[in-house]
Amino acid sequence: MDDTSPSARNRFRRDHHHEADVVVVGAGVFGCAAAHALAEQGRSVILLERWMHEPDRIVGELLQPGGVAALRTLGLEHCLEGIDSIPCYGYHCLYRGEEIAFEYPPLREDGSVVVGAGRRLEGQEGDEHTNGQTNGYTNGHVKGHTNGNGKGAAPVRPEGRSFHHGRFIMQLRKACQAHPNISVFETEVTATIRGEHTDAVLGVQTRTKDPATGEKRPDCFFGQLTIIADGYASTFRKELLGTTPVVRSKFYALELIDCPFPPANHGHVVIGDQSLSLLYQIGTHETRALIDIPTDHPAATPKAGGARGFIQNIVLPSLPPHVQPSVRAALADGKIPRSMPNSWLPPTKQTRNTGVLVLGDAHNMRHPLTGGGMTIALNDAILLARLLAPSQIPSLADHAAIRTAMAAFHARRKDLTAIVNVLAQALYSLFAADGWQLRALQRGCFRYFQDGWTDEPVAMLGGVLRRPLTLAIHFFTVAFLAIRLHIIDVCFGGGPFGVTSVFGLLKLPWALLQSVMILWTACVVFLPVMAAELR
Repeated sequence: MDDTSPSARNRFRRDHHHEADVVVVGAGVFGCAAAHALAEQGRSVILLERWMHEPDRIVGELLQPGGVAALRTLGLEHCLEGIDSIPCYGYHCLYRGEEIAFEYPPLREDGSVVVGAGRRLEGQEGDEHTNGQTNGYTNGHVKGHTNGNGKGAAPVRPEGRSFHHGRFIMQLRKACQAHPNISVFETEVTATIRGEHTDAVLGVQTRTKDPATGEKRPDCFFGQLTIIADGYASTFRKELLGTTPVVRSKFYALELIDCPFPPANHGHVVIGDQSLSLLYQIGTHETRALIDIPTDHPAATPKAGGARGFIQNIVLPSLPPHVQPSVRAALADGKIPRSMPNSWLPPTKQTRNTGVLVLGDAHNMRHPLTGGGMTIALNDAILLARLLAPSQIPSLADHAAIRTAMAAFHARRKDLTAIVNVLAQALYSLFAADGWQLRALQRGCFRYFQDGWTDEPVAMLGGVLRRPLTLAIHFFTVAFLAIRLHIIDVCFGGGPFGVTSVFGLLKLPWALLQSVMILWTACVVFLPVMAAELR
């Protein structure tokens, strides 16, 4: 490479003067994706990571189809290869002895979602549901036969991927290290740097380990724009956003070896009387089991045996018999399983700080039950790069233009994030029901799936259908189905209408009062979360 070329000069500035167009803090999913996307546009990027060794995390292991499509758009789909990743085609739900499996609905070449006849609540005309977003499936990305009219005659079902999180992260980091416009540094970021005469962030202070002595020495990195993406336990969130995540429970993790759990290539959700578990294969021989334990649950106190006691006494009996031996084997080491907090953090508009953005999990989180976090992160990286493209903002030092772009970012990401985040929080409230109203809604949700209304919900869960109104319609349809089932139970014992109908009608006023309570509970579950996401 010519040492006088712009690329060579930029690399010299990054490596020797620690100066770039963009400084990205955190080489996780969002940090790597954003750094790569901006570098592809010709931006000079510095990527900082505290620990460049392979991370060992128990979440961030299931990538929905919308995330796979986003990787393809970013030119990073190859990061899913060579890590023993497992295709995921849908979900399998077990509810108190009953079960149902459903797959992601097929997509046409134009990105529209094909749903089953009679199984959609909007767009009844035709046999497809256009979501207004291509999600990377245009331009030949979906391979299907055409019928001459521009539409695929054989729609293709999308697939997600599950994997060991650390292996995927290392692939993303390798892609960034190989990019000529990115310099990666292993260093611990300690503070932001602000100008003497302005409140704008100019870069970050760090501590870098001296390879010769092992001591950490002060260091600095400067950029026209600093992007903080330091994860769920962000040290900069409170300073820059003033927000705090809400934590209602933790996921405790087990790794099951050669665990049989048909149907294969599905995420398995197991709903017990007092437990909620999520299982999915992350390698040829490994299956991840995540057990949700609510904060201060009486069955998980030290006196009751803690997390291990909860798993053995509450969770194990709810699992299918063919899964239980693998769980017992995973518990045989006698250790407390690793855990991660299940956090909800609504998004904050990124226009209050100058010269710095806080994004990724540091900015917005949802319960990991539905596996939507990485899908949102990757799509956010795409949207961010489009809004900050050199054709739109030639200089990232133009703070007014950055604020305008980030106002648009906040609004335009909602068609996906509002759906994924609300689904995660609402489904968790229903699946981990701790009251009779929520259990009624839980039953209505499972019955809704049994009746075949799965195409649009699972398409939204997979990040390939972006219509918040459709989510609201489905959710409240579930609520009214739950009310109908409850009235039948109260008035007629769940049995058929017959000679007992007259006596059952005497219970109708009580059933109607309880129905109002169920509907109110549904509103409390859904509306505050949706409002927080859409504001």
